[in-house]
Amino acid sequence: MKSRKPAAIAANILKYAVLLIGAFFTLLPFLWMISSSFKTPAEIIKIPPVLVPAELQWQNYVEAWTAAPFGRYLINTIIITVFTTVGVLITSVLSAFAFSRLKFPGKDLVFSLFMATLMIPGEMLIITNFLTITKLHWIDTYQAMIVPWVSNVFYIYLLTQFFLQVPDALYLAAKVDKCSDLKFMLRIMVPMNKSAITTIAILNIIGSWNSFLWPLLVTNSQEMRVLSNGLIRFQTEAGTDYELIMAASCILVVPIILVFLFLRKYVLEGVAFNGVKG
Repeated sequence: MKSRKPAAIAANILKYAVLLIGAFFTLLPFLWMISSSFKTPAEIIKIPPVLVPAELQWQNYVEAWTAAPFGRYLINTIIITVFTTVGVLITSVLSAFAFSRLKFPGKDLVFSLFMATLMIPGEMLIITNFLTITKLHWIDTYQAMIVPWVSNVFYIYLLTQFFLQVPDALYLAAKVDKCSDLKFMLRIMVPMNKSAITTIAILNIIGSWNSFLWPLLVTNSQEMRVLSNGLIRFQTEAGTDYELIMAASCILVVPIILVFLFLRKYVLEGVAFNGVKG
């Protein structure tokens, strides 16, 4: 086996050095947030900055949690995230199966119209959706924050492309065996595209968890507030208690990171499969 050339070794070292530097600067704000959440008020404003607190101040989390109804904010966020994600998965799977396997009049036209909506900026839909929610008297309700987001055209398009990779022979064989479309979808299509469906779920969970503008528009009471809105309100109320603000920020960010860490395998499988078939 021939030894690698010095130029190739140097190129690899440079490549990994650049990646490590990029990773460091990407993680630095997050690590600083966690570190600051355990500091004392004196350590927060100390110059030069304190990287690691002398003693972990766990009471910062207790004070932040009790200073505002973060428990209620968390419950609201979980409810909205779960229901929107379930809704998106149902509509995406059903729509993708229809576009990839079923034959009906105007299918290509309907799919083209779906794709055309991707060119419309999401901000332009806010006013229309808000007027609809107002006419339905849904302001300050869960359905106002859930119903408008139970369908996503991009996810439908993405899943349709994955469903199209399933051989038609499987579908024809299932029809010969008197298998219904619903049973074929649940027993064949969904398991074969588990990674893509999980990726869609993760992306939607992140989007719903971090949603800020729409919940702010359609909620009035503190009881219906979500974590992202509650954090902004808490920042105003906390003033210069930056250690409490950082602790509250961790309460918002850490759960969604844990979800990604537990499910990252399916995201990587989906990306790898997409790259191979591409």
